[in-house]
Amino acid sequence: MATIGNSFLNLIDMYKGAGGSDAQTGEVIEVLRQLNPLMEDAVTAECNMGTVHRHTIRTGLPTVSWGMLYQGIPQSKSTTQQVDDTTGFVEGLSTVDTRLLDISPNPAAVRLSEGRAYLEAMAQEVQRGFFYHDTVTTPERFKGLAARYGKIGGAGAGNQIVDAGGSGSDNTSIWFVTHGDNYTTLIHPKGTKAGVTREEKGEQRTADANGNVYYVKEELFRQHVGVAVRDWRFNTRIANVDYSDTLAGTVDLYKFMRQAYYKLQGRRAAKMSGDVPAQGRTVIYMNRDVLSALDALGTNTANGALMLKPMELQGQEVLSYRGIPIRETDALINAEARVI
Repeated sequence: MATIGNSFLNLIDMYKGAGGSDAQTGEVIEVLRQLNPLMEDAVTAECNMGTVHRHTIRTGLPTVSWGMLYQGIPQSKSTTQQVDDTTGFVEGLSTVDTRLLDISPNPAAVRLSEGRAYLEAMAQEVQRGFFYHDTVTTPERFKGLAARYGKIGGAGAGNQIVDAGGSGSDNTSIWFVTHGDNYTTLIHPKGTKAGVTREEKGEQRTADANGNVYYVKEELFRQHVGVAVRDWRFNTRIANVDYSDTLAGTVDLYKFMRQAYYKLQGRRAAKMSGDVPAQGRTVIYMNRDVLSALDALGTNTANGALMLKPMELQGQEVLSYRGIPIRETDALINAEARVI
């Protein structure tokens, strides 16, 4: 079984690097990492303009020419586009009855246990946002991947979409995402410790549904987050995967995954036989229904590259396709409209 370690700066690494020493906040980040498969792989970077990250993406290569002695070199340059990616924040306020804390032998553990529900909801929302949020329709959020890879063909990211043929609105997607400083990163506001905060709000007076007063201890959990895609060629979306047909076993998922694989730039880096941080880490995301259907299709013994194989990633056993780890996430829904 192949093993992949971790040489990438993830959320907890960035928190420590920013001088984070608050054990409670560090614990919150670790819980978020456990609850959110995205946090296992994604790297995060600090915005260079407050809550906005301005970066340049390359849209075309320069031209080169054959030379001759005593002749000049034609001038050329690459073409680029400046992009501003924004962050948003998701938050939750946890309240625990002070009387429960008074009789608990470990009040801090009780509060984190109660807060875990908020953290799980936050983790799910960030996962959903990574794939689906769009600042055009929800400007308070951030721009996810589907908003960037939302139209098949044409110039740019549309070339990285594989059409699996589904129609109607019972479709889902499979994503090949390359995480890395030069590829796809999470972003957090400048000056924050990885964008995650846990604030003690102390004892507060509140009332029940009947207007009767009691006291609670409050904690505020907040995560600032956004997404920046530096090079669209290192991601691929398999769109229009018909959910009903997939469950029936009539969709050739391996065919579409093969097509997506060969659209992916940097496939040698994607295999990740070892840690190569400069080249990024490619991960495949699909929901549990698609992963189950893929597993049910069996393996092609004539070509080992097509087989789902177990591998160890950061101490966990995961399935892989062509050496690329597969992450299961229910953030990917089965009710996507057809991408055209």
